[in-house]
Amino acid sequence: MTAATLMVQGTTSDAGKSVLVAGLCRCFSRSGMKVAPFKPQNMALNSAVTADGGEIGRAQAVQAQACGLAPSVDMNPVLLKPNSDRGAQVIIQGRAVGNMDAVAYHDYKRIARAAVLESHARLGASFERIVVEGAGSPAEINLREHDIANMGFAEAVDCPVILIADIDRGGVFAHLVGTLALLAPSERARVVGFVINRFRGDPALLKPGLDWLEHETGKPVLGVLPYLHGLHLEAEDAVAVRQTDKPSDALRVIVPRLPRISNHTDLDPLRLHPRVDLRYVFAGEVPPPADLIILPGSKSVRSDLDWLRREGWEPVIARHLRYGGRVIGICGGFQMLGTRILDPSGLEGDPGEGPGLGLLDVETRLAPEKTLANVCGRLRMEDAAVTGYEIHAGRTTGPALEHPAVLLDDVKGERPDGAISDDGRILGTYLHGLFESPPAAAALLRWAGLTVHETPDYRAVREAALERLADSIEQHLDLRHLEQILCGWVPGRGTGAP
Repeated sequence: MTAATLMVQGTTSDAGKSVLVAGLCRCFSRSGMKVAPFKPQNMALNSAVTADGGEIGRAQAVQAQACGLAPSVDMNPVLLKPNSDRGAQVIIQGRAVGNMDAVAYHDYKRIARAAVLESHARLGASFERIVVEGAGSPAEINLREHDIANMGFAEAVDCPVILIADIDRGGVFAHLVGTLALLAPSERARVVGFVINRFRGDPALLKPGLDWLEHETGKPVLGVLPYLHGLHLEAEDAVAVRQTDKPSDALRVIVPRLPRISNHTDLDPLRLHPRVDLRYVFAGEVPPPADLIILPGSKSVRSDLDWLRREGWEPVIARHLRYGGRVIGICGGFQMLGTRILDPSGLEGDPGEGPGLGLLDVETRLAPEKTLANVCGRLRMEDAAVTGYEIHAGRTTGPALEHPAVLLDDVKGERPDGAISDDGRILGTYLHGLFESPPAAAALLRWAGLTVHETPDYRAVREAALERLADSIEQHLDLRHLEQILCGWVPGRGTGAP
């Protein structure tokens, strides 16, 4: 079996590439095809643990769900996790190979490219179709040399490309025509059509522009996708802050928007909960009163903790606890709750160590080998069932661990994770996905003060979103024309389809 490959590239970041790929995956899967998602190179701090024990971008895990598959490392062979303004941890086929700045990674791209093509070939041998997501824009001139994320990949595997643009941002025709103009002739030739995303209003009003675009470029508009209000699919990297209006008696949850926040998708189930008012507090903002403070994951724990202190969070947390509030620390946030954080090898910045918030009697030493695992178990709180995943490089020790927050299933029996303070007001855990399990989410929200017992099933919400997205694509995208293009694609010659 050799898969037909289709690539989705965007005129900008957040044009809708991830969402369109997920939707196309679900559409093709519905039709009975064996389909897999693929992103050659991803730069994101939201990640997931695969069935084969590796780490990939979170968006590709959602796209795998759209295909009815467990995620694998081949779906995102290169993942870059920024840990400073100039450097990132480089993950190749699920495993961290080290930290690199832009210059070092440019030199490393030859190795990364080999991993990308190897993973694509493996998927191609097992599936009928591969739907590929590009990164950023293919017209970023400074990144063109040795590109493996956009047209460099498309040229290497000789696949057709759809170009998507977000009309809600404005300037959609300029985005599309300008992107085409900046491509090389061979790259321009492999763009087989346009998709306009997030349109509001009467499509008839857009038709003169679509006719002009097709005449000007010689490329078809394959579809105009409407703005799907309330659609939720986990963000690749951007922090999603939108939520519906919440009642005045909703549980108030605040989260510091750390500079290197990671896996903030942990908090999406709370943002979507009808009885939880979740707010991110950005730099320079005064934290409002709350029932629960959550310290999220971080890719650079010591520097993010320094940021917390500069922003005045330490006295805010102390006052919050003094008046009976609750605090949860997840992964990096758990490490911040301890007495000390040691990074002797400089895995997340300059080598060194520093004091934690001192709210749990533990200390963390960062080490090169990551813990990567999908896990299940139960909260000590109400004995509630919980599932999730671990992604962390630290080893945490100390007396507070004698009162774990979670007991995880293990081949040797139960394995303790995290800690709960003696007064029961502070909880720390390495478990991501903590709020995705309804029993665990309900128990934690009751602990934090929410009296309502109904907690939505977050996984069902995500599945419903994929179905809604696929319905919209089937209605508004010319899938028959797209199929003709794919069937008519001839390697080395492009498509002969009308």
